[in-house]
Amino acid sequence: MASSRVITHPLSRRQILKGGAALGLGAATALGLRPSWANPWGQANIYAKGVEEGPEVALAIRRESIPIAGKEARPISINGTSPGPLIRLREGQDAVLRVTNLLEERTSIHWHGLILPPGEDGAQGISFAGIEPGETFTYRFPVIQNGTYWYHSHSGLQEQLGHAGPIIIDAAQREPFHYDREHVLLLTDWTFEDPATVFRNLKTAEGYYNFQERTIADFFADVREKGFRDTVQMRAMWARMRMSSRDIADVTGSTYTYLLNGHSPEENWTALFKPGERIRLRVINASAMSYFDVRIPGLKMTVVAADGQPVQPVPVDEFRIAVAETYDVLVAPEDDTAYTIFAEAMDRSGYARATLAPREGMAAEIPERRKIADRGMEAMGAHGMGGMDHSGMGGMDHSGMGGMDHSGMGGMDHSNMQGMDHSNMQGMDHSNMQGMDHSNMQGMDHAGMEGERASMGAGGILPAGAAQPGSRYDQAGIGIDPNERRILLYSDLKSFTPWPDRRGPEREMEIHLTGNMERYMWSFDGKKFSEVTGPIHFRKDERLRLILINDTMMEHPIHLHGMWMELENGQGELIPRKHTLNVKPGERVSALITADAEGSWAFHCHLLYHMDAGMFRVVKVS
Repeated sequence: MASSRVITHPLSRRQILKGGAALGLGAATALGLRPSWANPWGQANIYAKGVEEGPEVALAIRRESIPIAGKEARPISINGTSPGPLIRLREGQDAVLRVTNLLEERTSIHWHGLILPPGEDGAQGISFAGIEPGETFTYRFPVIQNGTYWYHSHSGLQEQLGHAGPIIIDAAQREPFHYDREHVLLLTDWTFEDPATVFRNLKTAEGYYNFQERTIADFFADVREKGFRDTVQMRAMWARMRMSSRDIADVTGSTYTYLLNGHSPEENWTALFKPGERIRLRVINASAMSYFDVRIPGLKMTVVAADGQPVQPVPVDEFRIAVAETYDVLVAPEDDTAYTIFAEAMDRSGYARATLAPREGMAAEIPERRKIADRGMEAMGAHGMGGMDHSGMGGMDHSGMGGMDHSGMGGMDHSNMQGMDHSNMQGMDHSNMQGMDHSNMQGMDHAGMEGERASMGAGGILPAGAAQPGSRYDQAGIGIDPNERRILLYSDLKSFTPWPDRRGPEREMEIHLTGNMERYMWSFDGKKFSEVTGPIHFRKDERLRLILINDTMMEHPIHLHGMWMELENGQGELIPRKHTLNVKPGERVSALITADAEGSWAFHCHLLYHMDAGMFRVVKVS
């Protein structure tokens, strides 16, 4: 940390937001486009917690008493609000962000999804030491992108305490869609428990927060639908794996209050519109642990951006947003009526809600709640290994396993494996495999178990942009009925133009997402972060394919700092760029990466307690 960038005097309260923004939108202004931030009427409630306009912004981080959901709470605030204010930057600016730490512990801000130098990334302990109590640290970086992003602490469990906020970067050139008004919808999950207590409870008892376990009535319902034998076998299988088929979310509405722009469902925050306007909704999942299914009953949504990057329009009725993802959607309400913005937790234990209306004080009905779903055979893993405990695999000798090639497993379709007999799966616990010698397994190549896999050559690597074997991009995920309404799928995402680097991958890297739900240990390739001896290496400017295989029965939103991941979803040269990839249980997901960002970068699951429990690595580009 350069001393010239650290000062120790306290920061004054944030500047009052100036009415009627004077900034323009480059070429878009000449074309007559009027986004809401340029309209004082629309700007009044673009975001409930205020706006800080760049390129120079000052932020003060403290712990203070702020009511949440009508109760007294002590969240972490940023400029007096929790979640923090919207930071508005413009593509082509040089951002100067002065952050003062008024906490009694170190803190940080990570600018999620922004491409910037490693020292400005804000991941404490990687290329940034953190901000000590009483210090002011100044982040400086060029703004080289546009779109919807967010910021949050990368220190301990502070993110769970409300240390987060949205970022909007206005485009220097015309965007491929137009709109009359915009609103930011920041989704978070708040608990009145101390985050350390939540983490301790998760380690104490598997399913501690799951109050929706199966009942005897569910058992008899399954018997009627599937028959007694199949029902008993399925129940026995889950019992042997020490998991519940209703382990959908680790932390649930039993402790969480789900918030939209910091407001509980009862507070009914309202986003205003005028009938006939086209409205851009910038939806950000800034929660610690919660996935949401978002819909606006009575309104069709058109998805126009994913993770800040424009995509070709996709009309949908609903979309699932993983932790740390962002989606921009357009809606065009014609009637003088209110609409409910409904964000239902994936495990159906609660919801966040707001109202889209032409006037304050209006409300619409809350849609009928859906029941929790049960995990099925698709959760058994990309190779039928979903329940395996890899947490103790650190001692395995894979030195002789050089021949196993997973790249040709494209024909493996696990969707029709109903006939498999899992009654003898007792042996699937690999926690005691330290002594196993795999030196004679010549046919298998597990070099990717510790991340890196040797280049296969042009003939052995699948074409760039093709949907990879084992992926389920055409499935929305658990608890979604595709026949009920039109749902956004990863396979729908298609960029407008090819990305600049058109090279195919020079090599492939395979990483397994591993864990032990009962002991609440999460890891990559069977090793927690505390157990690894060094970083994952990317060669500077190389083009590589990153393959993520989820060997667990939970979803994982995987985030790579500093570089884009181009999701290989079958769209050829128009595959989309993302900063966070959701990997469903048992799924194999692949992305192309151009390793153009020299330095050390965080790579982790964005479920906060999974990351803290060990699902974290450092990627070094050199």
